[in-house]
Order: sequence, then C-alpha cells, then structure tokens
Amino acid sequence: MTAMVEIPRETASSISPPVPGSDEFGFDKMRRDLEQINAAFPDGYRGEIIRGRIVVSPWSKGKYRPMMRSFVRQVTPHAPEGHEVDTASFLFVFPSHSRGFGPDIHVSDAELTDVDSIYLPGEALSLVGELTSKSTADFDRLDKVEVYGKAGVPVYVLVDVLNETVTVYSSPAEGGYRRHTLVKFGDKVQIPAPFDCELDTADWQA
Repeated sequence: MTAMVEIPRETASSISPPVPGSDEFGFDKMRRDLEQINAAFPDGYRGEIIRGRIVVSPWSKGKYRPMMRSFVRQVTPHAPEGHEVDTASFLFVFPSHSRGFGPDIHVSDAELTDVDSIYLPGEALSLVGELTSKSTADFDRLDKVEVYGKAGVPVYVLVDVLNETVTVYSSPAEGGYRRHTLVKFGDKVQIPAPFDCELDTADWQA
C-alpha cells in the first residue's frame, strides 16, 4: 500500500477512521496500516493511534531538549530495577483501548520491551512523560490521561509547555488517575512510587 499524506505544520492529521463493528477496520488493521504508511511520513513527523484513528503530528521542537534532558537526568537514578529511561521514538500499544502512543519520555521494563516489533507492550511502562505542543495538547491533557490511567501506568507526567506547568498523575484507576499534583515551571514536584523522587524544574523555560 502506498499512502500520500499532506500534513499541516501546526495541526495533527487523522487518517483511516475505523468502521465500527468491523474486524477489518479494528485495532490490528490500524496497526498494520500504520506500519505500511510509516515509510510515507515526511521527516519530523510521527504516527500514533488515538481515539480509533491514525494521527500524524510533528515531532517535538529542539527547544524542548533541555527540559527532556533535565527530566531524564533526574529520574534515571530512581527508575525501578530492570527499567530503562529513554526518549527514543517507540510506539507503546494498549489494544484493549485501541490506542498506540509514542511518549516523549518513557521508562519501561527492558525485558518486556525486547520484542521483534515496532509495537511495544503498554504494560511494560512504569512512567510516561509528554510535552505538549499546539498539535498534541488536547490528546496529552485528556485522552492520554484517561488511557494511561486505565491501563495501569503508575505515573504520567504532563509537561504543559504552552501553560508552563507540570502535572504529575498517579494512583491509576478505572476512570484514569485518582491523584494529581500541578506546579508552575520553576517549582519542584514529587514523583511518587515506584520512583519516589523530586523533579526540579528551576531551569525549565517554554
């Protein structure tokens, strides 16, 4: 299959909406489609499966790198045994929720993610970090909070670059997360178990 996708610079594009009730257009079909059209994406874009659609959005801007490096540097010493902190582009899937997310920062079980596939199991995650942009803000603030929580990811850290805030979600539950803490850039925030560390955002700038 050859896909030609025209993608606006400031907005995410959705392609291949599923047909409800049809196995042919279910989650497995979307995963196969995403693999095939991945080669057609222009440089600087990524594909995710969100709300039953394949969504293409721009990669993070270079100015986000200092925040990402700071995040990784502070969290790495506190990662659970056997888990690795990474910012590489991997797609973690949540089949029961028909979602496939490529988090900006992820901490996951190295053994569970050693698979011969571009799709990594969402249950391997112990922490995810997302940095908002204009094209992904709604997904990061709403859909991902709900899905990561329902899927049992222990900690979700939302770095809202547009609002210059950091929200730490914890205690996953059926409806999402039971707890969250919000701070402004420049403050410190606690990252709960299984990390139990403090994240200092003193040097972060939007």
